[in-house]
Amino acid sequence: MDEDTTYMLMALEEARLAAGQGEVPIGAVVVCDGAVVSRAHNTREADTDPTAHAELTAIRAASRKLGRWRLSECTVYATLEPCPMCAGAMHQARIERLVYGAADPKAGAVGTLFDLSSDERLNHRFAVTSGVLAEESSALLRKFFGDLRSNEGNGRPSVG
Repeated sequence: MDEDTTYMLMALEEARLAAGQGEVPIGAVVVCDGAVVSRAHNTREADTDPTAHAELTAIRAASRKLGRWRLSECTVYATLEPCPMCAGAMHQARIERLVYGAADPKAGAVGTLFDLSSDERLNHRFAVTSGVLAEESSALLRKFFGDLRSNEGNGRPSVG
C-alpha cells in the first residue's frame, strides 16, 4: 500500500467518526516529514462553528503542535476536495501538498469550481493529488446524506 493510501485511510477513519456524531463525514490528516502531526473531522454541529471543517481543524492542530504557522513541508490529506475557506487556509499555511479523495462539485476550490492551489495571482501555490480513495469517500457521503433524507431529520444518519 502506498503512502497516500495509508494516510487517506486515516482521513476516512476521521470521516466515519464525524458521521457517528451526526456531522458531515469529512476527515483530514496533516503529515510532516513522514509523520502524522494531526487528525481531525468535521465538528460544525457540535461546536456550532461554521469554520470547524476537518481541514481547518487539522491545520490549526498541526500549527499548535509544531509551534509555527508555516507548514511548508506538510501534506494535508482530506476525504473531500476543500472548499474556498479550507483551500485559503492551506495557502496561508504554505502547505506543500494536498491529497484529496472525492471532488466537490458544489464547493470544490482546488480544481472543480476554482483552483486556489495554483492561482498565479497568489504568492503561494501547492501541489494537488486528487482521487485517492475517491469512491470510498464518495460512498460515505452518499450514505450519510441518503440516511439523512430517509430519516427526514428524525435522528442521526448511521455510520457507513
